[in-house]
Amino acid sequence: MIIARSGAGNAVTEASDARPPLRTVKRVTVSVSARLHLGFVDLNGDMGRRFGSVGIAIDKPQTRVVVERSERTQIEGPDEARAQGYLEALIRRFNLDHRLHLEVAEVIPSHVGLGSGTQLGLATGAALSHFFGLGLDARTLAGLLARGARSSIGIATFESGGVVLDGGRGDRDEPPPVLSRLPFPDDWRVLLVYDRRRQGLHGPAEIDAFRRLPTFPSEQAAHLCRTMLMIALPALAEADFERFSAGVAELQRVIGDHFRPVQGARFMSPAVAEVLAWLESEGIVGVGQSSWGPTGFALVDGEAAAARLLAAARRRWSPPASDLSFAVTHGRNRGADIEVLPVEA
Repeated sequence: MIIARSGAGNAVTEASDARPPLRTVKRVTVSVSARLHLGFVDLNGDMGRRFGSVGIAIDKPQTRVVVERSERTQIEGPDEARAQGYLEALIRRFNLDHRLHLEVAEVIPSHVGLGSGTQLGLATGAALSHFFGLGLDARTLAGLLARGARSSIGIATFESGGVVLDGGRGDRDEPPPVLSRLPFPDDWRVLLVYDRRRQGLHGPAEIDAFRRLPTFPSEQAAHLCRTMLMIALPALAEADFERFSAGVAELQRVIGDHFRPVQGARFMSPAVAEVLAWLESEGIVGVGQSSWGPTGFALVDGEAAAARLLAAARRRWSPPASDLSFAVTHGRNRGADIEVLPVEA
């Protein structure tokens, strides 16, 4: 548990000068799920915008934070240091009363490609916004907490879930605009493949990796934009599983091969790559790596097929011989759940 007290040199604000919480609010709980980042449609950028992301909200794993009054600043739970950074940034920015208890009750694993940082930041920010009546939306919070530098997928899925396409970064210093949001069909599933021994690139290593990448060919960017606009998204709108899977697979192939120089192969984890190759041999087309990985995924048509693959994967890669683990998840077609508990009359 992190406990911060006001005083000389402390980052938190003196409570006597700070904005108090709403008298009507006792506790705020915010729950939000992970997202898959399927890839970028334009890493070339010669038309004035760069990146352009495609992603899917999934219903697990989740992050859940709880904010309530306390005698002093208290932060506890997994990833509490990062949560403290978000909390203190907003306390300073809005001169808030720091006497809060922030519990990170559940958290998306860090640096595995599932958007943990953005969701923790937005969940913490949304909890404070409702606790103090600030009226801040997700895009505003993302800007205040330095999230969404390349992609708005995590912001958009926090707001409304679904399958999201954003328009990439232009000249404005703000997260990319969201161009499309479509629901993920209820009967489709996603098989997740975790490698417990690895983390994806993040922080300075991620920034350096983007600098070292070769120039992305404009012809490939055009191909990927057309693939998403004319194959994958129309297929999703019509619930055409095979064509949507094929579009995702093509995006993964092109982007994964472009990132080979900095991650060593199309997929960062050799063990995850082995599972994805096996899934392809089982007839699963839509396989890939979320963001920098190492988490892999496979799109599966139906609960029964997903359960069969999950059981088979667990038999083939069972601990302690393997460091892999597996889970089946649904798409999530709603944003964060925010529960505001009022003070009892």
